[in-house]
This record gives sequence, structure tokens and C-alpha cells, in this order.
Amino acid sequence: MTFKLSPSSINLMNECNRCFYLEKHKVWSRPQGPMSSLPNGMDKILKAHFDKFRDKGLLPPELNKNSHSKDMKLFDNIELLKQWRNNLKGIRYEDKEGNILFGAVDNILVKGKKLIVLDYKTRGFALKEDTADRYQNQLDLYNFLLRKNNYETEDYAFILFYIPKEVLETGEVIFDTELVKRNISLKNAESLFKKAIKLLNGDCPSKVCEWCEKI
Repeated sequence: MTFKLSPSSINLMNECNRCFYLEKHKVWSRPQGPMSSLPNGMDKILKAHFDKFRDKGLLPPELNKNSHSKDMKLFDNIELLKQWRNNLKGIRYEDKEGNILFGAVDNILVKGKKLIVLDYKTRGFALKEDTADRYQNQLDLYNFLLRKNNYETEDYAFILFYIPKEVLETGEVIFDTELVKRNISLKNAESLFKKAIKLLNGDCPSKVCEWCEKI
């Protein structure tokens, strides 16, 4: 049996092996609680915002003000970027057994011949010391996918956080931004993918969580 995995499904594996196993074997899926539509709305307008600057050959001010982005530009292969951003397509890799790993990126920066993953996140509060840590696997997996598709990448990626600051008298919401640079690990990404496939090809894990304990 072959499987199709994504960074979000691997996050589920890290939360509970059993939930992950049951979902990927189509036995049961963890119930989804109410979710805010705000992150998806922000994601859409941020991509449009960046696209306007890309079309002008510029970086947006939230990147320009940061020395991290010196000598960089936005990835300008529009059709390929559309595919990589598509949640149903994304960047894909298939192993020798036919298992698929895929992920949809927010944006890509270019420095020389190397690509750099840029991910957007919207938060309600200021960053904590460990805020960016929770996205490490996601960034590692995106870079793993790019490398498997024969693209060179830098050994780091960026997370651009948008944090609401104030509401103007006109009703406009002003956001603070913080760009966080993270070193990436291809070894971690490959290990996660192999661990997931090995787990799925074994017996159903017996250890339960609050979600799957009655299954």
C-alpha cells in the first residue's frame, strides 16, 4: 500500500501516531473543530500583495527593511509558482515505492541560483522565544521537496509573521511584521518521511490520545 503525505499530516503523526495511522488507512479521521477563516483570508491577500511587487521586480517593504533579504528577489516563474502554491498539487516527490510527499508553499525568494522558502504566518500576539520552532518541520520538508526536484536551496528559510498592532479611525487594521530566519535540516525532513512510511506499513499503534481512545 502506498501513501500520500504532507507537512500537516506529518504534524499529526508527531501529535499522535495512532490518529495518523487510522487517518491514512482511511479507518477514521480526527474530528475538526471550528476554525477561523481569517488565516485563509490573510493568506490570499498576502499572496496578492507579494505578487504586485514581484510583477514590478521589487520586494515588499516588510522584506526590504530587513538586511536578511539583501541581494534577493521574488521567484518570477509565475506558472510554476501557481502550481507550487496549489494545495492539491504543490511541490511533489515520489519515492521508489510510489509513496508521495507534497507541500504547498506561500512564496519563494531567489538569491543567485538558489531558492529560499518564504512562509507567512498571522498571529494574534507577539512572538515568544519558541514560536518559530513549531514550524521547523514544515520548512525542512519544503526544502527537501525542492531538492528532490533538482532545485538548489539555501541552508535556511524565512517565516514572515504578521501581528495586529492597532485599528485606525478609518477601521483599517495595522500589522507589525517580524521576519525570522531559520536554518533548515534535510536530514530531519528525510527522517520524518521515512518514519511516517515505516509507521504506516506496520501495525496500528496501541498508544491512544484523547481523540482516538474510543476507536
